[in-house]
Amino acid sequence: MIITAETYHVPVLLQESIDGLAIQPNGIYVDVTFGGGGHSREILSRLGPEGHLFSFDQDADAEKVMGNDGWTMSKNFTFVRSNFRYLKNWMRYYGVTEINGLLADLGVSSHHFDDKERGFSFRYDAPLDMRMNQRAGLTAADLLNNYSEEQLADVLYLYGELKQARRLATAIVKARQQHRLETTADLCKALGDKYWVLDAESHTYQPTPACKKDLARLFQALRIEVNHEMQALQEMLYGAQQLLCKGGRLSVITYHSLEDRIVKNMMRSGNAEGKMEQDFFGRVTAPLGIVGNKVITPSEKEMLQNPRSRSAKLRVAEKI
Repeated sequence: MIITAETYHVPVLLQESIDGLAIQPNGIYVDVTFGGGGHSREILSRLGPEGHLFSFDQDADAEKVMGNDGWTMSKNFTFVRSNFRYLKNWMRYYGVTEINGLLADLGVSSHHFDDKERGFSFRYDAPLDMRMNQRAGLTAADLLNNYSEEQLADVLYLYGELKQARRLATAIVKARQQHRLETTADLCKALGDKYWVLDAESHTYQPTPACKKDLARLFQALRIEVNHEMQALQEMLYGAQQLLCKGGRLSVITYHSLEDRIVKNMMRSGNAEGKMEQDFFGRVTAPLGIVGNKVITPSEKEMLQNPRSRSAKLRVAEKI
């Protein structure tokens, strides 16, 4: 199957997020979430001959998009096949000491939810993979079958904010004692009929209406743990604030409260915990300043055209 930008991902808050970068034609910019290339393409369109864009993505499918859509023809563009947590390392490798702006769209691409073989969605019976980078790391199946009950409960509570995390972890551990959990259907059966029902016509497990939101949170929690998303986000943001030149912009789109809290704290205080630091005279020493008076959210029109955008929030900050 040929993967293109249109089939991979529809960019969210496209104009707003790129406008937030206040692009200088000859500046150096980084898009740490290439995905389908929508945001990168818009950044590149605003650069002059001396400008350059570095785009990161660890997913091999995103690299296929880049190859199929002719990105390699641009002299102003460099694709970096890596997790964005290694931002500083790669910029050092390319000899870049300062950047003028960085964009991050932290949401999972629609391609990942639609690809039946990746295991990101409970809509399909698929292998429990959930890795953004399928070349390395533990899968969701590895996690479900090897984590202790306490570890599973912690993951579901911390990353899924599930009140019944302990009970769900107990059910998973009990089920895996009978056989290894390999597919989303195996996970469905493990959770019990409160969460899933077997559809007589399609012979697939479907979420019960009352628990659909909880199941989305459960899958979110597993995905975050598999990909170490919170740790990677913190490392990338620390790297970004060090690389940004004075007046450089950080434009970040978030989709759930966990990542949004980290981004908000980093922009306000310079650290993930949100701890405000002061100098000898009591002045706040945060390296970034918030741009604008409020969080930017999608328009009603965009939310109708792209339902994935409904939970999106855009925050922009500037290096002081």
